[in-house]
Amino acid sequence: MTLPHLRSAIVLALALSAALPTASRAAPLTNAPPAGQAAPALQWTDLEGRPATLAQWRGRPVLLNYWASWCGPCLKELPDLQRFSQAQTPLPDGVHVVGIALDDIDAATALRDQLQLTYPQLVESDGPPGSAAAFGNRIGTLPFSVLIDARGAVLQVHNGPLHPVDLERWAAAARGAP
Repeated sequence: MTLPHLRSAIVLALALSAALPTASRAAPLTNAPPAGQAAPALQWTDLEGRPATLAQWRGRPVLLNYWASWCGPCLKELPDLQRFSQAQTPLPDGVHVVGIALDDIDAATALRDQLQLTYPQLVESDGPPGSAAAFGNRIGTLPFSVLIDARGAVLQVHNGPLHPVDLERWAAAARGAP
């Protein structure tokens, strides 16, 4: 690298290092709806091409999990969500897990089949942030999860993968919701 190019690279690096802390303070990852606020009326498509709405699961807590087949952290999280769903499904007040793939139907179906996911998988093919923006995920971070109580009110949102201990905390929060 020549001296003028080196100087340009150093100036650029200094400018970026000065700007990044300001940018990160200015734009938080989420601007979550206040706790207790009603979840918006949303519609997706299931893997058979039929419409699905958030309202169809009212009466039971719902964990919406936004993921994509190209998202490494999502792929690690999905088996934990499958185990959580299997544990919660038989419980009368258990959390109903719903996956929302930001993929096309073929990619989502292939991954569902590969991982043997049995909880509902929906697709939203317009990519991030999609409907996750309605829950404050303006920049489309994946994975992204939303916990909604049985009445349809948002309880919690989370950027990044949920671990088994997080899932248990969310189940407890859903049970404690009036």
